[in-house]
Formats: sequence, C-alpha cells, structure tokens
Amino acid sequence: MTSPDPCTGIGTKLGMWSSPSDVRTCFKSIPFNATIRSNIVEVITKTLAFHTSVNYQILAPEPFTQDVHEDILADLARIDKQEYPTDLDLHIDISRTVKKLQDSHCRYINFCYDSLFGTYFPLPLTLLTDSNGEQAIHISPDAFLVISNAFADQIPIWQNALPGDLKGKLATLSGAKVLAINGQDPWAAVNANAEVTGGFQGFGTRQNVFFSSYSLSSGIWEYSLGDFALQTLPINDHATLTVIRVNGTKPETFSLPYRSRMESGGEFLFTDTASFIENNCVAMIDTNGFDANADGDRLNSLPSRRISPTPSMTPAQLKKVPMSVMLTDTPQGIVILPPGLTPPNPIASDGSASFYMLSDGKTGVLAIGAFDQFGGFLGSLLNGLQSLNAKGATQLIVDVTNNGGGGICTAEWLHRIIAGPKQTTVPQAGFNTKTRAGPLARMIVQKISEGADPGDNLMYNPLNYKFANNTPFPAEFNWLEKVENITINGRADAFSQFLGQECQPFDLPAPDTPLFDTSKVAIVTNGFCASSCALFAVTMAKEEGSKSVVFGGKKDVTQQYCGTVGGESSDFGSMDTEVKTTGLKNSSLAPPDLLTNSVQGLTWRLAFGVQDPTQPEEWQNHQADVNFPLKAETVNNPIALWSAIAAKVLG
Repeated sequence: MTSPDPCTGIGTKLGMWSSPSDVRTCFKSIPFNATIRSNIVEVITKTLAFHTSVNYQILAPEPFTQDVHEDILADLARIDKQEYPTDLDLHIDISRTVKKLQDSHCRYINFCYDSLFGTYFPLPLTLLTDSNGEQAIHISPDAFLVISNAFADQIPIWQNALPGDLKGKLATLSGAKVLAINGQDPWAAVNANAEVTGGFQGFGTRQNVFFSSYSLSSGIWEYSLGDFALQTLPINDHATLTVIRVNGTKPETFSLPYRSRMESGGEFLFTDTASFIENNCVAMIDTNGFDANADGDRLNSLPSRRISPTPSMTPAQLKKVPMSVMLTDTPQGIVILPPGLTPPNPIASDGSASFYMLSDGKTGVLAIGAFDQFGGFLGSLLNGLQSLNAKGATQLIVDVTNNGGGGICTAEWLHRIIAGPKQTTVPQAGFNTKTRAGPLARMIVQKISEGADPGDNLMYNPLNYKFANNTPFPAEFNWLEKVENITINGRADAFSQFLGQECQPFDLPAPDTPLFDTSKVAIVTNGFCASSCALFAVTMAKEEGSKSVVFGGKKDVTQQYCGTVGGESSDFGSMDTEVKTTGLKNSSLAPPDLLTNSVQGLTWRLAFGVQDPTQPEEWQNHQADVNFPLKAETVNNPIALWSAIAAKVLG
C-alpha cells in the first residue's frame, strides 16, 4: 500500500494552518544528500572570504568576548564530514552554526524551510517591572486582543486545549505572571533562545527578542510577537506554562499547541513533495549571480526570493546606493498593533517614518522603521522634522525599535539634518570604512582595472569610492593593489586602505542650522537596531551626545542600544555577480553556484570607530544610557512609552 504524500494538504494556499508536526513531517521527507551538503558548505566557506569579520569573530574583543567566539571555518569543515538523518537536520546545524557569529549581516537562510511557515503560540510574553522595581515575565497584557484579531480562526483550537476550569478562558491569561516555561524557570527559556537566535552581539538584545514589541513597516504599525510566540521553524509542538493570573493567588499549569501557518503564496505554494521541492528548495533564477556584461537585463529585475527586508531595489540600484541591511529569517506574516495601542494622528508620515507631537507640547517623535533610500524619503524626513519644529518641539525622540537598517546615506542624512553642519557631519556624517582584501577580491579589482566592468555595474568598481580625504578614486584604479596586512586572533588577514564617504553632497540641500539640540535627543529602541540604524545611533550617541534608551531589558544585564554595526552589507549572489562579470568563476577561489534556494549574507565593509578610529566600531561598546522599565500601561503602547521616556529622560 502506498504511503500518503507527507506534503499534501499543508501548502496549497496562503494562510493555511497545520500542526507543526505535519509541516515537520513534510520537511523531514527530504533525504540527506551529501552532494547538497558539500555544495552549501563550499559556497558559504568561499563566500566568507569576502566577509570582513571572520577572524574577529573567532574571539571578539571586549565587551563581546563572552558572546562571540565562533571559528566558523572549522565548524563548516566539521559539517562537511558529517552525516545527517534528513536534509532538515543538516539545515538546522548549518543555520545555528552561522548564527553563533551573532551577526545579522552574516546569516544563512534556506527558503525551503526558513519562514515558509510561521509557527505561532497564542501567548506572547513581556518583561514587566512593578511599582517596587521588581521584574517578572508576564503574558503580554494585550495578548488576547492581538491574537483574536490576527488569528481568529485558531482561537477555538486554543480555547478548547485549555484544561479544566481554564477551558474557554484564554482571555483571562492576558497579563498573567509566568512562573515556569516547560517546567523550568522562565529565564531558562529566554537564555536558551538567546544562545541560538543570533543576530546581535549583545546578550541583552538577544534576550529582548524573546518578548513582544512593536515596529513601523511601510506605514503600518505592526505587533512583533517575539521569539517565544513566533518561531521560524516548526520544531515545537506545544509549550507548558505555569502562571498566576491577574488578581489570582494560585499557580495554574496548562499546555497549549503551537500552530503553523503557510506564509507564502503564489509560486511558493505546493500540493505534494515534488512541487514543494520544485517551488521552494532548488536554486531559483536570482539565487546565484550573473555576468552583468552578458546579461544586463538582470540588473533591472527585482529579486523574487522571500527575504527580509523585502527587496525593493534592482541590482543596478543596489550597486549605486550603499546599503547596510540585516538578514532575518523571521516569518513575514503581518500582525497588526491593535487600535488603542497604535499611535494616532501623525502630523506627517511617509512609509517607514511617522512624526508625532506629544501632549507635553515640547517633545516631537520620529518613529522610523527602516532607513529607506529611494523616492522622496530624504525630503520627508526633513519636512517631518521641520513640522515638529513648527509645532513647538524643542526635544526629540527617535524611535528605532526593530529597525534592521537600509540606506547608509539615509542614516547620514538624518544625522546631518538633526545636528546641523559641523565637524562631525560635514563632509562626513558617518564612518570611514575598509573592505577585506582577500586574494579573490584583489583579482576582481585587478580585472576591473583592466576594463572588465565597462558599464560600472560592480561593487568593486573604483568609480564608486573615494580616498579617506574624500577625493574620488581615478577610473580603473587598482585600489586593492596595496593592502594592509594584519593579524587577527592569530590569523593572517588583509584589508583595503580607508575608504571615505560617498554620500555628500546629498541629493537635497541640508539646513544651515541644527533642527534640534542633540543633547535633547533620545534614541529609543528595544536594542534591535542594526546596520544603518546602528550607524545612525552610534554617531548620534557618541559624536553628538544624544541619550540612548533601551526599554524592557533585564535590569541586571548590560543593554546595548544597537548591534551589528557593520559598514556595508552584501550577500553571496552579489559577490557571485562580481566573480562572473570579471571572468573569474573558474578560479579555485570562487564559490560554485548554489544548488539550493538559499542566501548567505556578509559584511562587505567595516566601519571604523568614533572613539577608537583604529578599530572597527562593530566591536566597541554601545551600552545604553538608560534601561527603561516597561509597565503594563506602557508595554507595546508607543505613545504611553514615549511620554514616560520624555518625562523621565528628557525632562
């Protein structure tokens, strides 16, 4: 008798619900293949030759020595010799190994598995502080409101799964104090997740992403469920909590199931194992790079793969605009911040930026969810801040919660217009950078200097860069002919000369005076501020004296106001285009084409520090000035939170 196909009936439409075990059974039906394993390992290993931080991450400098200590090349060699029960088991090992770098630029994502489904639990958590200053983990006070709006069709399943007197009373669990998760102290679950979630050097930030929060995305206020209530892979079938309900006195223990939802539609849908593999698991048209001289049409095509942030730029645009954007495997399903929590009546708004005036009559707020680069976004930032000035704002909160970066020049523009023209903003409102100068990178630049990129389509083309004194590189200048040879953690490495800024003059005229006194500016976040967001936050905090505020962190854990500073990010596909366009694909140093529907990110340039310009800013301290406690009335309520911070921090 033929066994039923394990992938039938779980992925035929967007939003389709299944049990995690059913999705996992489908995923595990793909057998381990040693050829696939070796291909992935070779691609990652050779792509990491472009990643600036490989040798730093073997043992990071303080304050991150305890957090980042991964010899990724040694671990990849281990994986290449190992057998696995299934392809999913291989993927989990590769993904979690790369995540040990704690670097959201340098992530490995396989779209066969990562975030094809979101796996949800109905009780997002938060860390609350009571009137005595004591902290405890709670079910978010807004949990039932959020879940019933977002997942109304699953509420009966969760209601009926509750035991005894709790059956049908899911709403009464909102705000409950959590005593145990799966029979252990809840902090054991928080810390276990912090060990595998990756993305940020700071342990405090990796704790914080376990909890619920909010974000602004494309003009929509979204509710971020946190790593406990939203998981990338269908690994967990249920969770058991012991809680004391609000106004209750006795502990109650119950288990609830996770539920998995198909988060991708269109060409990613499938009806069986064969279509699952064909539509999601094998290399797609934009997985690998291309020869820009021979296939110029690809330069103007938007990527189609599922990636976050969602691609909005063609390869040609990306090459012309320096970007620093984190990669995340968080599922892309949208959960809306409920009415009553959503900030009302912005005085101005443009996609990823909204502007608000608080009731104190003196505090303006810029909430910015991403550093968009195209269209009129730079003008919208200027006009919005000037509108706050016109309303009487003399102090400013810049909320960068869950901001994963974007355009480097947008970050520099925001710094410049807030702080005004001065030594720290003109002609450079950001950082000097260096790129890694490995043998293959040097070969690419040599080929370009000999005329291999007549259309100026490549990242390594000298026409894109300036010397540290901000004079442009000559055309066809071999800027990696002379490199700086250094030793990092006992490993020989090589980097380019310093590269100057490429953002100024900006496309718009900047104001002649500062828009705000930077000592009256507070950068507010849950610590999740990466890439271009981190570049902005660091310059404002370290150069301009703005206050840095992390909300909701554990009070005995150091809170970093940003992480993954980097300098400029890229990925395997982009590097593969550099290699193919310069005719170097046959080099033994070049990565082969990927066979899977995957992406490997990297930090292509490192920014060098404000306080110690001889060392990368990535590994310097970004400890927040204030760890602001969350209370029931401020959690996931931006207006209430901003008002409290304005009163306590800005005065």
